[in-house]
Amino acid sequence: MQNLLNELVGLLEQDDRFVVEGKLLKNRIVECAMALDVGLIRLLLRNDEIRRHFFQDIDGVLVFDKVKFQQFVSNKTFLPDSYTTYKNKIGLTANGSYLAESQEVVLVWPYKDCILEGGQTEEEGTRNEVFWNEILAPDQIDRLLSPKVLTKFKKYDEKGQHSISTVSRDDNLIIKGNNLLALHTLETVYRNKVKLIYIDPPYNTGNDSFQYNDSFSRSTWLTFMLNRLRVAASLLAENGVFVIQLSDHRVAEAKLLLDEIFGRENFINQITVRTRSPSGFKTVNLGTFETAEYLYIYAKNKPKAKASFNPQFTKSEYDENYKWVIEDMSVSVKKWIISHIDEQVAKELGYKDVKLSKKTVGEDVWSLKKAEFAVANATRVFRYTEINEDASKEVKNIRDLSRKSPDKIFVSGEGEDKRFVSNGQQLSFYGGKVRIIDGEKVPTMLLTNIWTDIAWEGIANEGGVMRGSW
Repeated sequence: MQNLLNELVGLLEQDDRFVVEGKLLKNRIVECAMALDVGLIRLLLRNDEIRRHFFQDIDGVLVFDKVKFQQFVSNKTFLPDSYTTYKNKIGLTANGSYLAESQEVVLVWPYKDCILEGGQTEEEGTRNEVFWNEILAPDQIDRLLSPKVLTKFKKYDEKGQHSISTVSRDDNLIIKGNNLLALHTLETVYRNKVKLIYIDPPYNTGNDSFQYNDSFSRSTWLTFMLNRLRVAASLLAENGVFVIQLSDHRVAEAKLLLDEIFGRENFINQITVRTRSPSGFKTVNLGTFETAEYLYIYAKNKPKAKASFNPQFTKSEYDENYKWVIEDMSVSVKKWIISHIDEQVAKELGYKDVKLSKKTVGEDVWSLKKAEFAVANATRVFRYTEINEDASKEVKNIRDLSRKSPDKIFVSGEGEDKRFVSNGQQLSFYGGKVRIIDGEKVPTMLLTNIWTDIAWEGIANEGGVMRGSW
């Protein structure tokens, strides 16, 4: 065997694809073997002993035994950086490759290579689940995942519920039933066409409907999710986005599972959402009260999804830094008069003195009036901001020039690129922060990955759709 090892190592070292820094890349060799790489096979055929060991002559035709070759190369004796052949056969693989040959961090658990139908009704909640193995039960899996006929159509509109006989692809559909079967049924028509998938799966907390009579509760959940996430990924369009909502109980393994399916490079965000508030002073679990759940967002192809993404904004409070006002912007820039926003608010309230105005109307009313004034006059309310070294050469030149004449306002650019500069600083107008949200003109800020403004009370009862319907 040692002679065969030496012959094979010497032969493989002749191919630059398999050598890095003087060492053979076992995983790349196995990849090429399993893909029946022409270059590798030609290389192996050069050596009589290797040809005799890894090729079979069938009626004058040489057939490459890639399984035997993979087992030989994966053996610890060939390269000492892997498990023994016996340990490799236990199932420590990911995407067809042994973990010892991979640089990825993946999840491995019992029954990962199985299909779990998973009951979706209360009556099925305690049934004995069957883990269909992809190799041992291909017929059963084919029947399970074959497209199903959708029945019991109903139409809902402003007049209520109606019976119908046909369904169009243009209709909006709610499919009630087992989500694995529904997803595979949809795949035949909607593969690579869905722009957004949002799922709210069972969290496997012991308090939800995901309870099975087996001793691998975590493995069951992971198999359940893997089966469904794979087909969900196939439904996404190239610029599509996938969102999953989870609690603390499953986020750790779910993140690794999602990385494995969608690719770490396609991860977009983890968003923390406040979904409940503590109603009392007691907590059942050790630790702090669980008030948040998490949205994990992935793209099918992140660069393509990014191209169709529009920045989102949320309502914010008045920014006190925007405290300067151009009294009349209709005149020439040279004639602009700049005053403090407090002076303008006091004038609108009928007072000449700011302190007297604040004292008379009260701090709360004063703050409200100032915020309203800033929004109503957003095109002439501004703040001073620094011009950094990343700015264009023209802007930096005007910045430096304005410092020599601090009492003048300089103008750079045209249209949307127009900038106003005074004493080395840019005039940033409040209008850049003001937008219309829900029909109201309000100050805004970019949406962040912490959401605390969603009303969740009673949301579990909305819609009446089963949790199994993704």
